[in-house]
Amino acid sequence: MTRFRKRLALLGSAATLAAGALVPVQLAGASPAAAASYEWVALGDSYTAGVIPAAGDVFEYPRDGCERTDRSYPQVIDRDLGSLIELTNVSCGAATIEDITFRAQQPIGRHLPPFSEDPDYPFPPVPPQSEAVTSGTDVVTVGTGGNTLGFAQMLITCLERGSGSGGVGTPCRDELAGSVPERLNKVSTDYGEMLDKLRERAPHAKLLSVGYPTVVPEDTSKCGYNNFEQFGSITRGDLDWLREDVLEPLNKVIEKSSGDHDASFVDLYDSSRNHSVCDSGKWVEGIFTRLPDQVAFVHPNARGHQNAADHVTSALLNAISPN
Repeated sequence: MTRFRKRLALLGSAATLAAGALVPVQLAGASPAAAASYEWVALGDSYTAGVIPAAGDVFEYPRDGCERTDRSYPQVIDRDLGSLIELTNVSCGAATIEDITFRAQQPIGRHLPPFSEDPDYPFPPVPPQSEAVTSGTDVVTVGTGGNTLGFAQMLITCLERGSGSGGVGTPCRDELAGSVPERLNKVSTDYGEMLDKLRERAPHAKLLSVGYPTVVPEDTSKCGYNNFEQFGSITRGDLDWLREDVLEPLNKVIEKSSGDHDASFVDLYDSSRNHSVCDSGKWVEGIFTRLPDQVAFVHPNARGHQNAADHVTSALLNAISPN
């Protein structure tokens, strides 16, 4: 954590920040009152909000069902950067791109039948996340796309079709592959419209699109069939398909949409390649973190959020550096 606090001194050197350097320097003698203040709005889905117990504790009471946790990357960065950046975090589990752009969302909390029931469900709707962005916003980060793609529903289908298969074949791919191009096209269209809306609301803000980490390993022999602390009953063939034809293309669509709409892309995929659900040092939990009572449904844990915090912090500091 202290390594990011030391980076604040970089604000005193326009040349260093412009070059993107992140070398820690001593803050001795620096005046806290001299530090600039920037307004940052964090938007996104559950990969931003945190949601699962392995990403910390829900810190907002009464609960609104969005399940923002205290070890999610926006909150980690908020603690690391102190008074430099004022954070407004309106990320929300299960949010689609449309929920961020224009549509009020009814959060689901931790209500994911048949895996878990949330005693407080249903929750009242929350406003479209874009409403938190104003003309005074300096930086906007947004991590979304997976729910518009329908990744959670795809996982459920893959679990169902793989059940009883003995781990053989690609029953999920056989059923869903034909729908993937249309799903990706919708992500592309919606993502561009979202970025345009954010630019309209904050004409001078820096927009940072945060991609998704590695979830499925390149070597799916690491994944044990019917191991529900990994991918449960999803076959290895379907895991390869999810990685190659669903998740990697999703990141590419987000990166391209970002480039087309004057937003910077923050890549989390490469840095997390050896920390998938099936790796011993996992940064993303499987269907369950702990059987039988701690559902994770394939979300980053605190280590995954720390990795995201590292990369988003670098992008934030570069975004607010003097030109």
